[in-house]
Amino acid sequence: MIWTVLGIITGFVCLIYGANLLVAGASLLTKRYGVPDLIIGLSIVALGTSAPELVVNLLAAYDQLPDIVLSNIIGSNNFNLFMILGLAAIMVPLQVQKSTAFKEIPLAWLSIILLGLLANNFFISSPAFLSRLDACLLLTAFIGFMYYLYLQVKKDVSNAKNSATYTSIKSISVKIILGLAGLFLGGQLVVNQSVSLAQTLGLSEKIIGLTIIAAGTSLPELVTTLVSARQNKADLAVGNVIGSNLFNFLLILPASILINPIDYNLNFNIDIILLLIGTSFVFLAMFTGKRRKIDRWEALTLVLVYLAFTIYFVNLEV
Repeated sequence: MIWTVLGIITGFVCLIYGANLLVAGASLLTKRYGVPDLIIGLSIVALGTSAPELVVNLLAAYDQLPDIVLSNIIGSNNFNLFMILGLAAIMVPLQVQKSTAFKEIPLAWLSIILLGLLANNFFISSPAFLSRLDACLLLTAFIGFMYYLYLQVKKDVSNAKNSATYTSIKSISVKIILGLAGLFLGGQLVVNQSVSLAQTLGLSEKIIGLTIIAAGTSLPELVTTLVSARQNKADLAVGNVIGSNLFNFLLILPASILINPIDYNLNFNIDIILLLIGTSFVFLAMFTGKRRKIDRWEALTLVLVYLAFTIYFVNLEV
């Protein structure tokens, strides 16, 4: 038991140092090339912090564990939206850009709708199932998202030089690589040790996936987002959460399905509906109080809803 606890603590240490290095490297990269923090958050940082979800899902898909595949992705997205974004905005109310309010958040909303329709076979009459064709459709949407980011970078990149221009690309790369390594190793340590502890306590595969694994693989997003918020980098914080959710649904999940198509458990519709409601709430928050700002009361609402739902779900399943 003591080695399990030490493993979890070590994982947290790796996550914290990794997040600090990744944010520092990403910030230098944005300044060197004039790329906005939001774009870096939606792409490089989002992909990097989603690495634990990718590893866990590919292994689960290979081992034919559909509940782990689905619960990790859907659970991680709910944790990202309700807990991570909520905690960050409680720390520092997050002012977001116009493109986030009217483009990125709606894109995240549409990705939820797309997955829900495909998973429930809305377009054809057959049992709920996610096929390789569905995976290709999700990957096509991902390519469209990446093209959107490319257009944003092409439009927003500034050639203006500043002091950060003289930071070597080698130094920036080392920070980002070490940061990603710390996040990856830390996430794996926390997840593996937490799952071992949960199995000892006799929890089901679905509960492990939606709670411990989902929260564990989201720890890189949690630490990175909180560090970004603390450093008043709201665009990086919000971009990381929205970008991670899009990567999870449009890249990691379809990659898992390509390995092994999976039967869809209709019970996951409850979690998808929760995610849809939460994303809609965040979108509506852009129009309450100060425009395009997630205030503390809205952030607290997100956190409390997630905690209430999780407690209810665990009590229901146990």
